[in-house]
Amino acid sequence: MADFQKFNRAELFADAEQFMEQYRTLKKLGFINNGGDFFPTGVHYPPITMYPPITQEDFFKDYRLPDDGLLDIYAHIPFCEKRCLFCHYPVKLGPGYELEKDQYLASFEQEMDIYMALLGIDRIKARSILVGGGTPTYLTPDQLKRFLDFFVKRVDLSKCTQFNYDVDPNTLLGQDGAERLRIMRDYGVDRLTIGVQSLNDQTLRNMNRHHGVKEVLDSIEESRKFGYQLNIEFIFGYPGQTIDSWIDDMEMAMSLDVDEIQMYRLKIDAYGDYQGPVKNVIEKQSLRVLDDVETLTMKRVAINMLTSRGYTENIRRVFCKTKKHFSHYAWNQCCMLYDEIGFGLTAFSSLRDRYGLNTQYFEEYYSSIAAGRLPLNRGLVRSDEEQKRWAAVLPLKNSYIQKKLYRQRTGESVENVFGDKISRLKEHGLVTEDEQRVTPTKLGAIFADELVQQFSNAKYLPLAREEFSEGPLNPYLS
Repeated sequence: MADFQKFNRAELFADAEQFMEQYRTLKKLGFINNGGDFFPTGVHYPPITMYPPITQEDFFKDYRLPDDGLLDIYAHIPFCEKRCLFCHYPVKLGPGYELEKDQYLASFEQEMDIYMALLGIDRIKARSILVGGGTPTYLTPDQLKRFLDFFVKRVDLSKCTQFNYDVDPNTLLGQDGAERLRIMRDYGVDRLTIGVQSLNDQTLRNMNRHHGVKEVLDSIEESRKFGYQLNIEFIFGYPGQTIDSWIDDMEMAMSLDVDEIQMYRLKIDAYGDYQGPVKNVIEKQSLRVLDDVETLTMKRVAINMLTSRGYTENIRRVFCKTKKHFSHYAWNQCCMLYDEIGFGLTAFSSLRDRYGLNTQYFEEYYSSIAAGRLPLNRGLVRSDEEQKRWAAVLPLKNSYIQKKLYRQRTGESVENVFGDKISRLKEHGLVTEDEQRVTPTKLGAIFADELVQQFSNAKYLPLAREEFSEGPLNPYLS
């Protein structure tokens, strides 16, 4: 661990106050809803809760693989030791599910075979891989080896540029932790995203995390012994956090000398298939919820701290020391709009002009696969209009719109489709434009979730029109 590099907090707060003036102006313009709430966008357009039912026949109709045959792959393992209060995903908790973990792995293996049969291939050519959850390292070492063994037999890694695992600090410690680190490395895993969430022991207890700061630091050191590229992720805006404690977190995070630092703003209301306990806990314990001014100040100061120390935001809310350390999976799927397939409970597949979601129910997952069918239950083959919106929303949220790529994915120029909208956003200092790109400004990037609502179909906007001021940037206009 490097020495802490303290920041001048008075300067950080002064900049944040100027930033909040811009925030208040954007509310008056109708760009941000008056309640200050936000709706996270990232890998889904339309939003994840708004997809209609779909069959696998309709989902795969007229689909063909990319010319190079490459696909990005997501694998989901929905088991954890404890329920983190902020988590909005269905999982099975605790040590009593060892047999069900075996059942899940067997179904997962069958799901891969069904998917490959539908695509007419005997191996999947991976461009990049992300294994997430849940806690995918909450498997025993033997189960982890079993999973990776059948997984890599079905996946061609020869063109894979990154194999990333989302991990929990405690699962990397002790004899079993060292064995997991060795197994993953031996199967080609080269990058770990460690769910740190906070570097404050009290905040971790408030979140119902089952580790403390010491375990975080130990897990980072253990991972370094095996040569992994390391990303650590944090949540801000959690009840009990303060702006000062958040600055402490960021100062300490940068002292750890990891390759990438990632941060998420707490979402209290569900944005997916499951309502996390945090909302009920807040109501039962009458906890004070941080307001939008506090949470956005946290975001602003963290961005300024990271960029001043040489970190670059290559993908939204993810800050890297060098460009090679960013998530290839996120870049490929959200910025390059490459085809991606997902396996496991709640996993999704994003294939050029369509999007499909697996069931969120364990029993439906098992029964569908036992019947020889994918556990797909929602999705959409996009119309031309929705394809043009999707091809703007995902890249703009996560990086920038590449004009050449937009034309390749839609058959039309982004200027012809959204020229008026882009001009309006340029006028208010939210995007810039040149011959190659439409790029969020520093201000636009902070409000990337609101920015991409400007390109969304009104029927997919998460908040009603009356929740916005009737200014020139009301997302319901045009």
